[in-house]
Amino acid sequence: MNKQRIVIIGAVALGPKVACRLKRLRPDFSVTMVDQDEYISYGGCGIPYYISGDLSDIKELMSTSFHMLRTPDFFEDAKDVRVMTRTRALGIDRRAKTVRLRRLDTGLEEDLPYDKLVLATGSRARRLEVPGGDLPQVMRVANLRDALAVREKIAQGQVAKAVIIGAGALGLEMAEALGDLWGVETTMVEIAPQVLPGVLDPGLARMVLKNLEDHDVTVHLQEKVREIRAGEGEHALQVVTANRVLEADLVLTALGVMPNSQLAADSGLAVSPQGGIVVNPRLQTSDPDIFAGGDCIENTHLLTGKRVYFPSGSLANRQGRVIGTNLAGGDAVFPGIVGSFTVKIFNMAVAATGLSLAAALAEGLDAVSALVIQADRAHFFPGQDLMYLQLVVEKMTRRLLGAQGLGSNGDALVGRVNSIAALLSRGALLEELSNLEVAYSPPFAAALDIVNATANTAENILDGFNRTVDVAEFEKCFLTEQAGDLVCLDVRGAANAAPYVDLFGARWLNIPQETLKDRLAEIPADKRLIVVCNSGVRSYEALRQLETAGLCNAVNLQGGVAALKKSGLLGSEEKEDRD
Repeated sequence: MNKQRIVIIGAVALGPKVACRLKRLRPDFSVTMVDQDEYISYGGCGIPYYISGDLSDIKELMSTSFHMLRTPDFFEDAKDVRVMTRTRALGIDRRAKTVRLRRLDTGLEEDLPYDKLVLATGSRARRLEVPGGDLPQVMRVANLRDALAVREKIAQGQVAKAVIIGAGALGLEMAEALGDLWGVETTMVEIAPQVLPGVLDPGLARMVLKNLEDHDVTVHLQEKVREIRAGEGEHALQVVTANRVLEADLVLTALGVMPNSQLAADSGLAVSPQGGIVVNPRLQTSDPDIFAGGDCIENTHLLTGKRVYFPSGSLANRQGRVIGTNLAGGDAVFPGIVGSFTVKIFNMAVAATGLSLAAALAEGLDAVSALVIQADRAHFFPGQDLMYLQLVVEKMTRRLLGAQGLGSNGDALVGRVNSIAALLSRGALLEELSNLEVAYSPPFAAALDIVNATANTAENILDGFNRTVDVAEFEKCFLTEQAGDLVCLDVRGAANAAPYVDLFGARWLNIPQETLKDRLAEIPADKRLIVVCNSGVRSYEALRQLETAGLCNAVNLQGGVAALKKSGLLGSEEKEDRD
């Protein structure tokens, strides 16, 4: 192959990965990276942790693991990659194979020739299109310049109250960043009926909401910001919704991102109706001499076969390697995604992969979910805590569709979700997860790991052995609808059940599961039963006993009392006997 001139537009995540992979394979190639910003090759996902103070110096986001600063000089000296910062790509002449550039500091324009071109233009933040959305104290955290400005304002003591608009991942991370170290009184406004909309199912999202409230974050759901205006008192701004006026010194918008694909569209490349650049498995655009990856493209979802937009720094790095390999003459492919995600929110980790139950049903899939709450290590090992894991499965085929969970031990949770993600990518069935081999030692897991236990629970549901209701159904039918024929059968010990017997009287019947076989006569045969325990295990066994005895008008509460408490219902999360 003759020496090639490679031009890469964008130098944050995908671009540097392409350049480094290519230069390792073909040191003789000429590689130039162009970026309109002064900061390059930084970890954008670390911005909330810089604002929070977990990272003291912003240079940590721009350093290698060996503490070398990734500056233009670093790339030119160590990687033999030319870098042009503060340089904007204005257009692409595909016939002449040139990129029109403008130097932002001087206004000088020039044409840069290429043999192969890479679009690593990333994403752009959605703007808040309301009156006052452009006031100086209304800010975003889309890049390092934004991060520096926000942290400076907070560090100077200018922010006592903040409003975050949007309760997606970035919004939740920023809520922690403002409140945890700086003690800023923080309020969130979200137009959807839950936090993390489109990511989590409502049950787990409610648990996340409870965690935010426990950390003094006020959240207003199903509210739309109508206006932001100058404050009338000691605070700079007022955020106006249909229901309230919120005082603030700082408003952060976290409305999500969209593909930065205008350059591609203007040059005649195929762009989807949703705005993502269309690529093939080799990550070539509709022009075979132009590649694209990262946050500016759409990916194929391996579970639905549809094109989806899924911005992710990890995804950009993996795709950068594929593009670098192909530019060097290889034939690498990127097959698609299952959509794996994780976020830290105060002391809680949240992770998901594949389709939520709501997403699966929206795709027309006949799906069911199973929730298991189990210790994140052996129940007898010091320091163990509960992990909450939900699995989504297609009924007829028993194909795994997705998983989501939360817990305080983030590494353990992410490890479980990643193992399920690996199975999803190859269309695995439920039984493969039931029998998935995992490493076991009491400091790290239970003998029957939660991934196996959740799969076993899903099998029992699909096979008709475990008829269930979730927390939302429980709240609707037991806590708000005073149905005279509905009784909770609590099969825990008397001490655990006593507060609820006192609260609900005859509507809360306590018969410990180990005594149930001798006390079946006490079960009211004319009542509907919701069987509960701490996590859903003993209540499942009790359900089977009841059905064997001919008492079939009963269902099992998924997640048990632990799920109710985590959701903010029926008391706090003090530790009790666990199943």
